[in-house]
Amino acid sequence: MIEEFLHDYFAKFVSTLGNPQKRVFWMFLLSAGLIAFLWLKFNRTLTASYALKEIFSKKMWWNRSARADYGIWTLNTGVMLILSPRLLGQVGVGILVFQLLHELYGGRPAPLSFVPDWCIMLAFTICLFVLDDFAKYAVHRLLHRVPVLWAFHKVHHSATSLNPITVFRTHPVEGVIFALRGALVHGVCIAIFVFFFGSRVQLITVFGASVLNYAFHALGANLRHSHISIGFWKPVERIFISPAQHQIHHSVAPQHHDKNFGVALAIWDSMFGTLCYSQKNQNLEFGLENHTQSNPHSLRTLYIRPFIEASNVVYRAINRKVRIPFLQSKGLPH
Repeated sequence: MIEEFLHDYFAKFVSTLGNPQKRVFWMFLLSAGLIAFLWLKFNRTLTASYALKEIFSKKMWWNRSARADYGIWTLNTGVMLILSPRLLGQVGVGILVFQLLHELYGGRPAPLSFVPDWCIMLAFTICLFVLDDFAKYAVHRLLHRVPVLWAFHKVHHSATSLNPITVFRTHPVEGVIFALRGALVHGVCIAIFVFFFGSRVQLITVFGASVLNYAFHALGANLRHSHISIGFWKPVERIFISPAQHQIHHSVAPQHHDKNFGVALAIWDSMFGTLCYSQKNQNLEFGLENHTQSNPHSLRTLYIRPFIEASNVVYRAINRKVRIPFLQSKGLPH
C-alpha cells in the first residue's frame, strides 16, 4: 500500500512538470524565462548577464516564502492524491446533465448535421475556455468575499515573494473547491455539446491540451507569479490579465485590495468593477497586511491556522445569533 502510494506520488509530482495541461510544464517555464529575459534586455535595457541575474536571483527563489511554496507543493501533491478519487468528477456531472437534458427534451434531438465539424470544434473549444475562466473569476472572488473561505485563501496571499511555484501555495480546502469547480464546469459544458452534437464534439488541442490554454500558458502565464512585472497596453489589459495586473492582486496596498480576480481574461473584472490597470515600473509589496503571525511561512500557520480562523468566524456568527453573510459589503483586508 505504502509502496503503491509513493509510486503514484512521485509519478504525479514528476508528471506536473511534463504535462502540457499543467501551468508549470517545463516548456511553459522555459518560454516564461525567455519572455522575461527579452523584456528585461530590451524594455529595461539590462545587459544579458544582469537580466539573467534578475531572473534567477537567489533572493527571490530561495527566501522563506519561496521555500514555503515548495513545501506546500510537496505536501499538497500527496493530500490531493488521496482526496481526488473521492471528489465528484466531471464524468459524474456530465452524466447527470446529459440525463436532465434527455428528460427536458423528451429524448435526444436529431444531430445538427448542417453544422460543419470545424465549427463545432471551434465553438466547443472557445465555450469551454470562456466558461472555465468565468468560473475561476467567480470562485476566486468568493474566496475573498466570504470570511470562512478567505481564512483558507489567505494562505496563497501570505506569500511575500512570488515565483511560478507560488501557484501551488494553496490550502487543501481551496484545492478541493477548485477541483469541484473544474468538474462542474467541464462536466456541464461537455454534456451539453455531446447531447446536441454527439461524437462530433472534439477539443482543438496542442500536445493534448486545449489550444487556448496552451497559448495562455506558453505566452508567459508563469510570470503572473514572479518578480518580473510585465504590463500590457491599457486596451489589451481590458481583455487579458497581464502578469503585472495579477501582481497587483497580491499587493498589500489598500487601493489594490479585491482587484484583478481574473485568470486569463480581464473582461470579468471590467464588467464587475474590479479591474485595475498596471503602472509602468510599479513597485509592489506582497503578503498579508497587518499579519500577526510570528512565522507566516511555517506549515502550522499555513495548514492548521486557517481551520482555527474559519471556526472562529462560525463561532462568532453563532454567538451573535446572526447568519454568516454570503457576501460582505466591504472587501476583506489582506
